[in-house]
Amino acid sequence: MGKSSTSRQRLSDDLLDWYDRHARDLPWRVGPAARRGGVRPDPYRVWLSEIMLQQTTVATVMPRFDAFLSRWPNVEELAAAAEDGVLGEWAGLGYYARARNLHACARIVSNELGGVFPDTEDELRTLPGIGPYTAAAIAAIAFDRRAIVIDGNIERVGARLWAIDQPIKQATDQLRAEFDKHWPAERSGDFAQGLMDLGAMVCTPRKPSCLTCPIRRHCAAAAMGNADIFPVKAAKKDKPRRRGQVFALFNDAGEILLEKRPSKGLLGGMYGLPGGAWHVENGTAQVENVPEENLPEYDEQRSDHYENAPAPAAQWKLAGGVTHVFTHFKLDLTVYVAVRPRGFRRAAAHKWFDPDEAATPTVMRKAIDLALAHRAN
Repeated sequence: MGKSSTSRQRLSDDLLDWYDRHARDLPWRVGPAARRGGVRPDPYRVWLSEIMLQQTTVATVMPRFDAFLSRWPNVEELAAAAEDGVLGEWAGLGYYARARNLHACARIVSNELGGVFPDTEDELRTLPGIGPYTAAAIAAIAFDRRAIVIDGNIERVGARLWAIDQPIKQATDQLRAEFDKHWPAERSGDFAQGLMDLGAMVCTPRKPSCLTCPIRRHCAAAAMGNADIFPVKAAKKDKPRRRGQVFALFNDAGEILLEKRPSKGLLGGMYGLPGGAWHVENGTAQVENVPEENLPEYDEQRSDHYENAPAPAAQWKLAGGVTHVFTHFKLDLTVYVAVRPRGFRRAAAHKWFDPDEAATPTVMRKAIDLALAHRAN
């Protein structure tokens, strides 16, 4: 029993000793030296970073985090912001439901909780946009609660530590149970961040640096000499492909007409080019924001298929196509360009924007850039 307890303590000690020397300097993080000096993390910054980092890389988030913080330095100011402003600042980060939930959460914390974030996993999970992982991360990092935090980097580290011979999605309970044996009661947040840094810097997806790993002596995969075969990969499924059209209408001032999408659904609440619903390749309807019975039949061979255009009678010209890969499917958009015809009046959901300054999702930015290039030729 004593040997097992010592082994468990040594793993966390080895990892924390390494983290104390090699922790990444991140704008939302209070490093180990500052923590020893009595500085405590700001729960607002921890929460904001964790929401931003969902399905997004650290390199992408760092400049966006700073920009977000400069506009809304605390939860009260974020709560008071207009939703359109929050969605606009979020443009390009993807998964736009996160931004809507971020704003809703800020309002609850500010208006109902006196600006104070809850400090337990259970309480945090009652807030919009905070699921099991995010609640554990905030509880551990912001409040040093003993919460088992498992993100993608930590999954990979764990799969190698214990040479787990099944895909991660099938081994979540095993991973959690193994980490629970080693998770320290003190410095829980530093231990979580140390594992994250280890996965990002040493125990990388390809060619892990086992010889420099601080917990190598605890690692079953390293002992086997083939750490890079873990995690075991699940069989890949081909992503379905969808198709759609978008219409770039310009006015005499060079502004472009954008529409605000419904608040629910993919890209909900964001501005983008008008167009019809997206369809799967075989021609059957794929519901995004529109009921299936309301979707027109799509025929890619028809060059006069403009019923979803904001001005069907305009002289539409084919600009080309763009492709964007979402998490669960690929999307091909055909882009048409026209100049506003005389007498055109925009719909209530439409608005004119400077095309270079419009805050839009990445897929729409690709289409707008293609339309601008077509106009310039």
